[in-house]
Amino acid sequence: MPTEDHGSTVPRRQLGRYLRRAREDAQVTVKAAADALEWSTPRIWRIENGTVGMRALDVKAMCELYDASADLTEALMGLARETKAKGWWQSYGDALPSWFELYVGLEAAARRLRYLQTDIVPGLLQTKAYTREVIALDDPELSGEEQERRLAVRMERQNLLDRRLPPPPALEVIISEAVLRRPLRSPSEMAGQLRYLIEANDRPNVAVRLLPFSAGLHRWASGGGFAILDFPDQRGRDPEPPTVYSDGPTGALYLDKTREVDMYESIWQSASERALDSAQSTRAIRALSEELYNE
Repeated sequence: MPTEDHGSTVPRRQLGRYLRRAREDAQVTVKAAADALEWSTPRIWRIENGTVGMRALDVKAMCELYDASADLTEALMGLARETKAKGWWQSYGDALPSWFELYVGLEAAARRLRYLQTDIVPGLLQTKAYTREVIALDDPELSGEEQERRLAVRMERQNLLDRRLPPPPALEVIISEAVLRRPLRSPSEMAGQLRYLIEANDRPNVAVRLLPFSAGLHRWASGGGFAILDFPDQRGRDPEPPTVYSDGPTGALYLDKTREVDMYESIWQSASERALDSAQSTRAIRALSEELYNE
C-alpha cells in the first residue's frame, strides 16, 4: 500500500512556478529564454507547467540566464533532483494515459479531495465490476490483459483512502441521483456499487452526499463534473495552490489561478447547499437500492 508516494508531481509543479517567477522577475520572455538556451518554446512551457522532470544542470543554466541569486539557484537545483522521483503508477507504463499521470500524483499528495459527479461514480469509490464496465466502454479496442492492467491502476489508487502515513486525504463526493439510477449491464453488480457507496460513508475520512432530482439546478449545472484538490503546507516552500481538475476522452484540464478556483468553489458551494448530508444520503441510497434492486 502506498505511503508518501506522489512521485515527482508536486516538486515539478513547484519548480516550474519558481522558474516562471524568476524569468518574469528578470523580464525575459519565453521566446527569449528558449533562444538563449537553444531550446524550443514548448520545452520552456512544459518546464514552467511542471509536466517534465528537470536536470539540476539545466536548472542552473536557467537561473544564470535569469540572474537568480546563488541561494535560489542552489535551492532550485535541489528541487530539480526531487523531480526524478518515481511514483507507484509509473510501474504500470502505458496502462495510464500520460495526461492522467499528473492527476494521480496530485491526488496522492492532496490533503482534501472534493468531487462533483454528474455522470459517473468517481474512480476512488468504484467497485471492480463498475470499473471494468467503464474501461470496456471507454476503450473497446483494449485487450483483456490491457483492461485488467487499467483496473489494477484504479484499485491501487483507492489504497490512498486507507494509507497510514501520511494521513489519508479527506474525500467528499457529491453525486447526482442520475449517476445512481444509471445501471450497469448486471443489476446485481449495480446493487453492489450502491452498497459500496453506503459502506464508504462509514469511513471517517469519506463523505458521500447525494444530490437528488428534487434539489433542482445548481449554479453552472451545465458544466459537468470536476474535482477540487487542496494540498498540505510545504516545509519552507510556497504551498501547492488548490487545483481544479476535469477530464474527457482526449485530455485533462488543470486550473489553479485564484479566479478560476474561486468560480469552481462557488459551483461546489451551490451544489453543496442542495445536496443531502452524509446520513441522509446513506438512507436515500439504501431506499434507492430497495426501489431498483429489492436490496
